[in-house]
Amino acid sequence: MLSVFAVILLTASFIFYRSNSTPEGKDEILLKVLMQGLNTGHFQPEKVDDAFSKKAFKLYLDRLDYNKKFLLSSDVAKLRKYETAIDDQLRQGSYEFFDLSAGLIDQRVKESQAYYKEILAKPFDFTKDETIELDGEKLAYAKDKNELKEAWRKQLKYQTLVRLADMQKEQEQAKEKGEKKEARTVEQMETEARKKILDLYDDLYERLNRVTLDDRRSTYINAIANVYDPHTGYFPPKAKSDFDIEFTGRLEGIGASLQEKDGQIRVAEIVPGSPSYMQGDLKPGDVIQKVAQGAKEPVIVEGMRLDDAIQLIRGKKGTEVRLTVKKPDGSTKLIPIVRDVIVFEETYAQSALIDGKDKIGYIKLPGFYADFENKGGPNSGEDVKREVEKLKAAGMQGLVLDLRNNGGGSLSDAVEMAGLFIPQGPIVQVKDARGKSIVLDDRDPQVQYAGPLVILVNANSASASEILAAAMQDYKRAVIVGSPTYGKGTVQQFFELDQALPAQFDSFKPFGALKLTTQKFYRVNGGTTQLRGVTPDVILPDVYAYLEFGEKEQDYPLEFDEIKPANYKPWTNSNINLSAVKEHSQNRINSNKSFKLIEESAARLKKQSDNTVRSLALTKYMEEEKRAEAEAKRYEAAQKEVPVLTVNRLPEDLKALGTDTAKVARNKEFLKSLKQDIYLEEAVEIISKDLK
Repeated sequence: MLSVFAVILLTASFIFYRSNSTPEGKDEILLKVLMQGLNTGHFQPEKVDDAFSKKAFKLYLDRLDYNKKFLLSSDVAKLRKYETAIDDQLRQGSYEFFDLSAGLIDQRVKESQAYYKEILAKPFDFTKDETIELDGEKLAYAKDKNELKEAWRKQLKYQTLVRLADMQKEQEQAKEKGEKKEARTVEQMETEARKKILDLYDDLYERLNRVTLDDRRSTYINAIANVYDPHTGYFPPKAKSDFDIEFTGRLEGIGASLQEKDGQIRVAEIVPGSPSYMQGDLKPGDVIQKVAQGAKEPVIVEGMRLDDAIQLIRGKKGTEVRLTVKKPDGSTKLIPIVRDVIVFEETYAQSALIDGKDKIGYIKLPGFYADFENKGGPNSGEDVKREVEKLKAAGMQGLVLDLRNNGGGSLSDAVEMAGLFIPQGPIVQVKDARGKSIVLDDRDPQVQYAGPLVILVNANSASASEILAAAMQDYKRAVIVGSPTYGKGTVQQFFELDQALPAQFDSFKPFGALKLTTQKFYRVNGGTTQLRGVTPDVILPDVYAYLEFGEKEQDYPLEFDEIKPANYKPWTNSNINLSAVKEHSQNRINSNKSFKLIEESAARLKKQSDNTVRSLALTKYMEEEKRAEAEAKRYEAAQKEVPVLTVNRLPEDLKALGTDTAKVARNKEFLKSLKQDIYLEEAVEIISKDLK
């Protein structure tokens, strides 16, 4: 049965087909069908005019050459003549601007191949006091080829410097450990570092030379689609196939959802229970710069197609991949991850009991999972209900529900879960493109747990997590604790273009798929969770508090707005005195050494993030690195001084582990992570001292 969207596409396609005696080329058909789909199926269709054209132009130019190492300013001037013409060309099904841009970038890529070989043939002088700007947005396009070549020299020198510094550090560490290795001079290491960078670029250009016109066309089309919002996009047939494999979990790899932005491969989400999740160092917002297969030489992935990068990162269970990532603060980190399948037990709700002055229950929920095919699989709503019952039977006097790093999932389970803590009533409002709003209610009058409740959130709590936290906040049922959430309040749906096009176009298929934003979430108080997310009642210091993160940092996100509040009544049994909770919590934060250190670290990371200029002198660079390492060690040392919580699994959960060594090891790590969790400690303090 075709959706309304598909019927519209069908009608448009028939008209388009009949208006020509023979079909136009596939690319022109694709462009017209996509624009028809965007303008009829999107939650908030854009007016395709000169202003739209300027936005698409900027996005595309950034993605074409974000680091400004290929195009000259004269090239950009030629392209800029089309800055307000893209809208006209879209209506005509014309690729005139795109064809010019593709020709220019291909020419400049071929020319630049000679630059790196010539530059890397000679030693660098690392005593010279010069710097490099690493933020592509702050760079200007080169005026001529000499200026462009100089930009390449600095880039290659910096990359060689990083490799040289790593080699020197490894040699110093080996010496400190008493390892007997032949000492090498700086000159010898510089030669080796330069050779390794040369190999990296040889590999990079092999891949750049395989980039096709279709690859570039997809980049262009997605720049247009992303003007509508950052979650709307076109998936060519192969990319859609890759997405399906990743989404259904039939993949052995690292368990990270990736996205391409401005020529960079960014981590969008970490899959609960995956190798990345278990390893712990890879985080949303990280930019993957290089990928290595174990101890082999890494491959540069900046500027690489997303599907090519994914192929490098994927691999067989038990093999190691080493990712060199750029953190949000500008620092780089090497992260080794052993590929594996997802440990599904780690994706499900888990509970523990915290013993102290009071018995406080704790439930960790990594995601809102559901059995959409009704095959007897787990549902997060039912699982949390079961964990609550177990904790109640164990005598809990308060509950902490941990939604940190929970990227969302099943909306119906979020509604069901909210119903565990309140009588029946509205939980969330959903509005579609036609402006129609529906209210999703908890219809069960039973309150499973009526005691003190704290919900932990952070910047990686998104979508369904925000719905649940927002509902509990609006009902005044729980105290929300942590840092402001991600701010994604939109719903996406895939539409297969092949299914929407009539048989006359079979010879042109496959066309791929269009992912469209079709709905928006609103709280019961009328405000959307889009952009603003949920602001906790008690905001705790966070290392990444000052860094750019969340939906608001995306290009052209849908705006915050409000609709009519739903008919709901706040929790009448509440003992929450928010002003007292905030005051007492702030007093504890002010006297807590660890939180003070986190605030200092957040300010330092912000300063580092803003300072995108790096020294190209070896001595200065290594001094900067040592200072950063010392700060990190100081933070780690302070964490060891945190009071240890007494956290235990319930007897029935321990019994279920049996003698499975892998499960026992994971349980040990689960408890270890909680015992010195200062955010959990503060949540426990709030329950014990302010909510009883």
